[in-house]
Amino acid sequence: MFSVCTRDCYDTCSMVSELRDGKLSVRGNPSHPITRGFLCPKGALLPKWFHSAERLKVPLIRTGERGSGEFREASWDDAIELVAGKLRETIETYGSERVLVYQYAGDRGVVNYAFPLRLFHYLNTAMLDHGICDRAGQEALRDVYGTAVGLDPEELRNQRLIIYWGVNPFWTNLHGFMLAKRYGLETWTVDVVRTETAKRSHRFFQIRPETDVLFALGVAKTLIEENLYDEDFVRKNVHGFGEFREYVGNLEMDFIAEETGLRVGEIEAFARNYAEKRGVIHIGYGFQRSLAGGDAIRAIAILPALVGHSFGFIYDMKTVDKSYAEGAFLRTKPAKRVPQMKLAEYIEEGEIKFLYVYNSNPLASLPNQNRLRKVLEENDIFVVTHDIFLTDTGLYSDVVLPANTFFERLDIVDSYYHRYVALNEPVAKLYGKSNSEVTRLLARALGIENPHLHESDEEVIRKILELNGLSWDELKRKGFVRVPEKPQKWETASGKIEFYSQRAVERGLSPFPEYRKREGKYPLRLLTPTYRMTITSQYHNTYGMVDPRLYINPLDAEGRGIKEGDEVEVFNDNGRVKTLAKLTEDVPRGVVLLYKAFWARLLGWNANFLTTDETVNGYGNGSAYHSTWVEVRRS
Repeated sequence: MFSVCTRDCYDTCSMVSELRDGKLSVRGNPSHPITRGFLCPKGALLPKWFHSAERLKVPLIRTGERGSGEFREASWDDAIELVAGKLRETIETYGSERVLVYQYAGDRGVVNYAFPLRLFHYLNTAMLDHGICDRAGQEALRDVYGTAVGLDPEELRNQRLIIYWGVNPFWTNLHGFMLAKRYGLETWTVDVVRTETAKRSHRFFQIRPETDVLFALGVAKTLIEENLYDEDFVRKNVHGFGEFREYVGNLEMDFIAEETGLRVGEIEAFARNYAEKRGVIHIGYGFQRSLAGGDAIRAIAILPALVGHSFGFIYDMKTVDKSYAEGAFLRTKPAKRVPQMKLAEYIEEGEIKFLYVYNSNPLASLPNQNRLRKVLEENDIFVVTHDIFLTDTGLYSDVVLPANTFFERLDIVDSYYHRYVALNEPVAKLYGKSNSEVTRLLARALGIENPHLHESDEEVIRKILELNGLSWDELKRKGFVRVPEKPQKWETASGKIEFYSQRAVERGLSPFPEYRKREGKYPLRLLTPTYRMTITSQYHNTYGMVDPRLYINPLDAEGRGIKEGDEVEVFNDNGRVKTLAKLTEDVPRGVVLLYKAFWARLLGWNANFLTTDETVNGYGNGSAYHSTWVEVRRS
């Protein structure tokens, strides 16, 4: 059977799955141009996840305090009736806007991701305004290009150089990393940490946190002042070049070097080689999750245009219109939007009385976890979680509904990295119900007969394929189809690439990306990237391969009397955690690293007990996890 990994991952691997003697086996689809017959380490272990004894089998209803883990088992009928009754009661008492559906990309199957939203649109509830991942970058790229859609990665065959800027694809985009290697590209990495990708790159530019914007402006300054830019392309296609040239002309290279931690010669060499090879920049997500994130991506986005490479960046690949699956057309009044990063604040203010969570684990993934747990404990709110496992979010819920896995249902998945839509066929049936099944059950319990809330998964899929001009028969035959490429255009006010961004000015921002030096109350900057064997909080409980150590530079450790393997306390005003120290020069001075979003239920804490819940002003309330400051001491 054809399967596709529905995780929140660039690669969106097409797989071939089968059940032998009751046991699942998986392998990469050898025909798929990206997957090419192999899986990442996480994908190879999917049968272990599928067969996990920890999977929820029956609905649970809370009997004890939130977080206590005290539940009673219930039938599906009783659980659905309870959820539907509380939903109806909340709407009648407080209004539909006090109901919030909280979902994200824990499962990217088109139906499994979007179909439940139909019910909440029909009910005119509040909707989540996503900001946890790449919101700042999306806004920033629209400021410059009017779109965040970049280069098709298969076009790398015609390139010479790829620059991994703030992304660690050897861990998070392995098939893309191997694609570049197969095409023989030279690889550079720009990052704060010497990652596995950096160690495998031809050149590594190690910069200080939140100086990406300054480094990019320094490269732009060199390109312009040494006449390395594509003058003809810029004259025809760029808005505001003269003003931008004057802006970067006022920047001092010695200041840029001092702030970034690079030498002037390194910055100039980067610019000269980049201009010669017209490299493609793979713009990562991690570094944009800081207070400097939006400005950083605006600055980086300008570089391809300077060398005449119109869409010379890899960022997003909006391939398929999935709006039919979501069904916003069912609303009868505009949606109240709740910023994802402000969930705790909205609960504190009484703006949310009913919270329905699926495809997400906010009590692992959201920042400032102590605050979020406290507001859930102290406020009158009814929480429902639909998940495969009893997550940290499930522990704080009133009702927990068992979900099934993507191996147990029909769906399709597109990619935000490449241009292929893959088919996911049911291989077996163990436990739980899909998101769409539960939606239909709730609609029925609420007495809603609207046919859009009772469409089958296949009907929704066929309609989406039809609307996008894709063939169901081809998809069934091959397991994947390629989405035809649409002509790219600059969707800005000027119709050009905007170095002087009119859209940014309209939001009250500077027309040019700006650098602001920030210092925190505590001396060490905390970075919280993803771990190789997890995807945010997924797989911690099933694979058991996590690394909870604090990575710290030996000189920072020495000044605090910390040795390899010592137990240390990491703390700030948000919270404190205890773990073991790992001394490494891969992390620069002034920076410490904890991998993100492990299960507090299993570990006792996660890095988000420390992270800031500030948002990136002017860039859609994007997250600012990496603008967190801490101190470390021996415990």
